[in-house]
Amino acid sequence: PFVFGSDVAVGVKVTNGSDSKKQRLDESPPSRVLHIRKLPNEVSETEVIALGLPFGKVTNILMLKGKNQAFLELGTEEAAVTMVNYYTAVTPQVRNTPVFIQYSNHKELKTDSALNQRAQAVLQAVSAVQDGSSPSSDPGVLDLTPPPSPVLRIIIDNMFYPVTLDVLQQIFSKFGTVMKIITFTKNNQFQALLQFSDPVNAQQAKLSLDGQNIYNSCCTLRIDFSKLVNVNVKYNNDKSRDYTRPDLPTGDGESTNKDHSLLGTPSGALASYSSGGGYSSSLSLSPLSAAAAAAAAAGRVALSGSGVSGVLLASNLNEEVHKPWVYGDVQRVKILYNKKDSALIQLSDGNQAQLAMSHLNGQKVFGKVMRVTLSKHQTVALPREGLDDQLLTKDFSGSPLHRFKKPGSKNFQNIFPPSATLHLSNIRDGVGEDDLRLLFSNSGGTVKAFKFFQDRKMALIQMSSVEEGIQALMDLHNYDMGGNHHLKVSFSKSTI
Repeated sequence: PFVFGSDVAVGVKVTNGSDSKKQRLDESPPSRVLHIRKLPNEVSETEVIALGLPFGKVTNILMLKGKNQAFLELGTEEAAVTMVNYYTAVTPQVRNTPVFIQYSNHKELKTDSALNQRAQAVLQAVSAVQDGSSPSSDPGVLDLTPPPSPVLRIIIDNMFYPVTLDVLQQIFSKFGTVMKIITFTKNNQFQALLQFSDPVNAQQAKLSLDGQNIYNSCCTLRIDFSKLVNVNVKYNNDKSRDYTRPDLPTGDGESTNKDHSLLGTPSGALASYSSGGGYSSSLSLSPLSAAAAAAAAAGRVALSGSGVSGVLLASNLNEEVHKPWVYGDVQRVKILYNKKDSALIQLSDGNQAQLAMSHLNGQKVFGKVMRVTLSKHQTVALPREGLDDQLLTKDFSGSPLHRFKKPGSKNFQNIFPPSATLHLSNIRDGVGEDDLRLLFSNSGGTVKAFKFFQDRKMALIQMSSVEEGIQALMDLHNYDMGGNHHLKVSFSKSTI
């Protein structure tokens, strides 16, 4: 088992712009008006405006809801160019749905205020938050009460890659000065409390970032105001940080004098989001891409797998058991000729390799603590015919067990760290609890608990330890239950 394994001008009056319908949209010259297509149904004005907020002031919006389209006007052409360039590299998403952004033929939006009243009210409200002034729009359109707190509570959903305190600081510092951060785990979820110097900055960050993904299709930010108005930080370390008190102890004997910013920039020194109507041209990154670049620079996470090897070196393996086991689709495996407890494992891309390393390094497998690092090799080469090590290298590129071949597969949403509790699926009709308990007991572990789902095609089974869970998954994923039913086993975040 390999688990390691054309512009629509409705309601628009054009000024200083070409009204040619013949010009192809994707060839339109830069304009501060952007045409957004394939928006999901029932999308709100606020969600569309949020696409443009990180790049500068949004000055007008026109929603064409019947066509699932919108026009967004930014304050400057430079800001629009930055936005289009960024979303060329990173697919923009609204409600987890990819949308398309391109320059409009129109150079300016003139909207009918009577027809576009709601959108204008939302736009005024957002502008007021950006400028820190009192909005003049109807309070019934958007919740415009003063922000209750400078402290945000942040929850990360679908956390398939590590999100660190430094990554959060990089993202949120674009909206104002971040003073304090505390990170913790609650209900098996990574959470954080983050305090700005001003509640308006907190409101601005929440409006722009809530529901956004830090990395492609994962690490979704869920943001609310905290009931706290001040965060009490005792230590400066990887879990908590008070940027106003560099003298605080680490609490674990480490030096506090190291540079805590991944890009080597002190907190608040990056261009403030509201101070200049957008970011300086030298950044030309949204907060999310800046965070990803920062994390990649620190070597902690792959940025779309670019520049990162998809090959892992796994060592301290049990020499009697050579079952490659990673979070991704294994392409090739090579057991090292002079070091049989080590192997090179090639996955589909650098993202999968990073994911495997973060979840598996240090896990105990068959009595030995496994070490997993990125290899300097870019590929695992197949041996030439007749060489001694021919049996030590295998190609699995055509394996039917690959879980992640299909882009956007639900399997990407069910990746969890190794656990004692396993999720079973594709259970054959007629197979009962006793049958499955016996099967998993025979893998060398003790079954502590079992629970069928309502349809009895899926179940949860809990082993006595994480190590037993790992061993059972390796032994029994894709187990032939007869009748062309192969058992699917994965780690679960649930408990029984």
